[in-house]
Amino acid sequence: MKQFKKRVLLALFMAVCLFSLSACSKEADKASTVDPLMAANLQEQTVLLLENITALSADELDLLIEQNRAAGSEAVALGLENYESLYDDLGAYQSSDEGAIEEAENGYEVRVNAVFANRACEFILLVDGETLNITSLTFEPEYTLGENMSKAFMNMVMGMGTVFLVLIFISWLISLFKYIGNFDKKSKQTAPAPKAAAPAPVAAPVVEENLTDDLELVAVITAAIAASTGTSPNGLTVRSIRRAPGNKWKRA
Repeated sequence: MKQFKKRVLLALFMAVCLFSLSACSKEADKASTVDPLMAANLQEQTVLLLENITALSADELDLLIEQNRAAGSEAVALGLENYESLYDDLGAYQSSDEGAIEEAENGYEVRVNAVFANRACEFILLVDGETLNITSLTFEPEYTLGENMSKAFMNMVMGMGTVFLVLIFISWLISLFKYIGNFDKKSKQTAPAPKAAAPAPVAAPVVEENLTDDLELVAVITAAIAASTGTSPNGLTVRSIRRAPGNKWKRA
């Protein structure tokens, strides 16, 4: 039951603050100066908002951030996250002045100087001039010169260190190129040489056999020619005999 009441109070917290600011919207002076009543209400509500934020525990602050983000109050959620990130630097809240208000470009800007356990901090609240909704919520701690110099030095060291690490990494990559070249050469050397194409078969030259020395064959051929032509074998002279290809006899 206590947890439920706590959540309800946290949910109503920002609504009450915004409602209080909105109640004064009709009294705003559109001239170059802020209406005194309007200024007093804005200052009072800003200080009240600061005191309520700093009184929250870590769990309550996380819950309030989620509720504002779910309700569409992104500016409030970001401001609360800003305070949460600075909690260790600021320490516990102690006191604040009544604040100062001035017209901004699109509304009003309220600045409250607060004192925390570790350092002073300026709480800045920007309010829309038409709806009086919070458009920005910021905590700006005041650091000493030594702290600013220390942070600047650390940022410089981090930046230069990052640059040197990147350069060292690039140099290491470049040094690996020679191993890549050697590996490429070795792979080419170990690659099998392409096989030479087999030579086209060369047809063996046809050797003509001289059959004119075979006297018996000559006599038989001479007699056959003489018989087919009806002439005397004595008038025939065989000068050369050639063997006909075998495929012609097969086709006959």
